[in-house]
Amino acid sequence: MSKPLNDRAQASALDDYRITSTIEIFDLLRQVEASRTLVTLSSPEGHSYTTLIWNIEPDRELVGFSGESNHAGLRALLESNEVTAVAYLDSIKLQFDLEGLVLVHGDQHNIINARYPRELYRFQRRTSYRVKPAVSALPTAHFTHPLQAKTELSLRVLDVSLGGMALFLPDDMPTIPDGTRVPSCSLRLDDDTWLDVSFVMRHATPVHPETRGSRLGCEFVNLNQGERDLQFYINQTQKRQLALATRKV
Repeated sequence: MSKPLNDRAQASALDDYRITSTIEIFDLLRQVEASRTLVTLSSPEGHSYTTLIWNIEPDRELVGFSGESNHAGLRALLESNEVTAVAYLDSIKLQFDLEGLVLVHGDQHNIINARYPRELYRFQRRTSYRVKPAVSALPTAHFTHPLQAKTELSLRVLDVSLGGMALFLPDDMPTIPDGTRVPSCSLRLDDDTWLDVSFVMRHATPVHPETRGSRLGCEFVNLNQGERDLQFYINQTQKRQLALATRKV
């Protein structure tokens, strides 16, 4: 049976990003391992687990990740027939499928073994101008914690672009795992700019120790009608920042 037309078109569109060279795949995986870049494993059922590459053995057709035997998300992933791995190297997104996941218990470490990927997708992440909202405008993102339905969060927006935003999460607030989707968020950037957005939590980075919090990197899923308003806000903020910089010179 031939592939449906839309499936063939989608596969053709991905050809430009597909890497099948064993040398290139090994090099990219080695970069992820050496830089200790976080890798998010996820399944269509919504389960996810964030980990690190532990070993790369193309000769044995294996790639291994650090694992925790008591993690509920990981246990669910081990039972899934479809698992995708995603990692970010600077402006590059790497994505590949994992098959044959097995948790191997060791004396000191548990390892998630999987079949070595035969192909890998390398996407250039969308680049767009990123601005810092004025602190005086009290820019905040309001949403319900995705894993704690009774917990409402109002987090300060550190910066924003058409591709996503960075939020400040104080240490005394519940964490949000990488790969978690927030389906509804009210984003207030200033008195004139209120947006309803959805986003995926991509990575958390500790900030200065005295600040006692983390920077959450979030990727917008779909801005819908809000994209035009956000673009206008970014343009206006950029103009104001350039005007202030020029005034100080």
